[in-house]
Amino acid sequence: MTEASEHAFSTEVQPADDPGALGQAVELLGQGQLVALPTETVYGLAADARSPGAVARIFEAKGRPAGNPLIVHIDSVEMADGCVAAWPSAAAQLAGAFWPGPLSLVLPKADSIPDIVTAGGTTVAVRCPAHPVFSAVLAKCGFPLAAPSANRSNRVSPTRAEHVVDQLGGRIPLVLDGGACDLGIESTVLDLTGDTPTLLRPGMISLGQLQAVLGPVATAKPPAAAEPLKSPGQLQQHYSPRAKLILVEGDLDAALGQADVTAHVIARTAAPAAWPSERWHRLPDAAAGFARELYDTLHRCDRLGAETILVQPLPDGDEWDALRNRLNRAAGA
Repeated sequence: MTEASEHAFSTEVQPADDPGALGQAVELLGQGQLVALPTETVYGLAADARSPGAVARIFEAKGRPAGNPLIVHIDSVEMADGCVAAWPSAAAQLAGAFWPGPLSLVLPKADSIPDIVTAGGTTVAVRCPAHPVFSAVLAKCGFPLAAPSANRSNRVSPTRAEHVVDQLGGRIPLVLDGGACDLGIESTVLDLTGDTPTLLRPGMISLGQLQAVLGPVATAKPPAAAEPLKSPGQLQQHYSPRAKLILVEGDLDAALGQADVTAHVIARTAAPAAWPSERWHRLPDAAAGFARELYDTLHRCDRLGAETILVQPLPDGDEWDALRNRLNRAAGA
């Protein structure tokens, strides 16, 4: 989208449970247009995954680098089979255990998926989302949808319709408002194209859960500069608010003693009496609750004009690995 045309749309926000709005979304997608849809993880910016022109609109609207591939969303193993060139037994096991749900599987791509989706690579990530709205759109369309998060590139992913409008208003024609996302962070991504299944991006399906189904699972090393990325979420800086994000090391109270009280704080504990309550964002002490609220809180900090955000250290345990990953990338660490 050129500078002159970046506000070419009057973005509509329609309730996701309105049958007319659902039909409008399906019609737009059939015409090669973009629609923001809720998933159980974050809101996705959907386009016909078979159409290079439609997919190009995703990259344009987001300002996304061409080298950052997209995840293809499907509503069944049968639809996935049309997107991939092989369906190994490991994929069948994982789909049986976790689909529909927040797990993306990287497999050899079929010819039906254009190179723009996979950033020129020979593999494609596929996922069967659990959200009823996305599932209904897929069923009515009858074709797979490429759908990265519905935000400007490298910014915080949206977990509410208003987050989408804040970043993509004027750039897309329609947002279906399904309320807050249940999980709040992006899917786990597992590469099944090598000798050993390899975790490319942690998510709320943990490494331990994957190992319980498959046995050994490796964790990916940072990709080489010249190596095509196999999935999103591998860039060093990603998921970032406008504010400078600082991950506190060690004791939070000690860090607060050296910080300016104009900073915002994300913590799992109550605010000290001296800290302004409007700049203290207390999140749940369990990983699932923390994940559900994290991005919404980062968006809130941006809306409040935060310049600096301090984040309390996270607990140990693989259920927190995905959150460590997102915060490290948000901080560019």
